[in-house]
Amino acid sequence: MHLLVSTPMADISPAPAFTCGLDATLRVIAGKWKPLIVYFLAQSPNRYGELKRAVRGVSDKMLIQQLKELEADGLVSRTDYREVPPRVDYALTPLGRSLSEALAPLCAWGSDNMEEVSRVFAERETWTRKSASS
Repeated sequence: MHLLVSTPMADISPAPAFTCGLDATLRVIAGKWKPLIVYFLAQSPNRYGELKRAVRGVSDKMLIQQLKELEADGLVSRTDYREVPPRVDYALTPLGRSLSEALAPLCAWGSDNMEEVSRVFAERETWTRKSASS
């Protein structure tokens, strides 16, 4: 006897539709911390504590969440050595390394324009404070 098990079509999620390559890239690196995590892992594999110190301002909860998402997306690998005290290393996968190489021009642009961007953000902050107090 054969049983036919059917799954309602509503339960099957289609692959996400991307409008272009930039859309796919932005969905993978969405969030404030993912590009920084990728940047620091491109330098060398890191343990959690090293990443926490490198990515200043990130909470433990957010760093853990972002690392899990990067791992699920195939950009980061996690190696648990099952030791006491716990030792876990994070490293870029080949896909993560290729993303890191794609982000390099953005890093260069930020370095080349840091002074101007800082000035613009300072002006925006001043404008925002004036607007809020009006």
